[in-house]
Amino acid sequence: MQLGLASPLLALAGCAGAQDAGTPAPTAAAPGTRGATPASEELTRFEDASSYNNFYEFGTGKADPARYAGTLEPSPWSVVVGGEAEVTGTFPLEDLLKITPVQDRTYRLRCVEGWSMVIPWQGLPLGEVLKRFKPTSRAKFVAFTTLADPRQMPGLRYPSIDWPYREGLRIDEAMHPLTLLATGMYGKPLPNQNGAPLRLVVPWKYGFKSIKSIIRIDFTEAMPPTSWNMLQPEEYGFYSNVNPDVDHPRWSQRSERRIAGTASKLFAERIPTLPFNGYGEQVAGLYAGMDLRQWY
Repeated sequence: MQLGLASPLLALAGCAGAQDAGTPAPTAAAPGTRGATPASEELTRFEDASSYNNFYEFGTGKADPARYAGTLEPSPWSVVVGGEAEVTGTFPLEDLLKITPVQDRTYRLRCVEGWSMVIPWQGLPLGEVLKRFKPTSRAKFVAFTTLADPRQMPGLRYPSIDWPYREGLRIDEAMHPLTLLATGMYGKPLPNQNGAPLRLVVPWKYGFKSIKSIIRIDFTEAMPPTSWNMLQPEEYGFYSNVNPDVDHPRWSQRSERRIAGTASKLFAERIPTLPFNGYGEQVAGLYAGMDLRQWY
């Protein structure tokens, strides 16, 4: 199974001495991948981005992940790849990190709850990773699954979600150059509470689509079930693109609290929400002809 990833065609990523072993050194972002996040946009402080989180596997409070995620064991780690692809199997994280060089990407993160951050990520373009598994013509979607280990994740004791946490993308969304398989943030490996060691970042969608601590990737012909859509389908659609014109049934999505700099998390100034979180120029074409009120 590992032979498929050991091909000499792979662009091997180097390692910097100051980084943890096995974490490739980031490179400059590929042209056009930074999207609409200008360098002048104020970054969220690392202290806030790593302490104000939703990761229900460690509790439903915003501070719970930072408080309890120390029990997560992000190494050793492997990912199962299955479904409609020619190359499938179980692959150590170290092999996945050799597929393509790590890049720096600064993206907005918009939570469906109405708060947002600006975070500098490091990671692999997801599309470049998925191509190595040679998805077949039957692969229309990509499904992702989070680790579900009660020993490591105390939140699993409570049935707040039908565990394990599951998410999915249409395959053209997964292959889009903006979609990132993140391995780090702020120049450091991902903290446990932010989805170590491997998470998705899809910057034009609400944050719950960016699944954390991924252990399985499946290529599917049918739209895969996703956790929040299964739990409350009238509130959380499969696509979940950031859209100020489609409100959550219980609150408006027209504005957001931007948590950046020294702004209070509770009293940050509200700013207008941008369609597709500001990345419409790059991704709106994916949804040409679709009614985004119906396909929310």
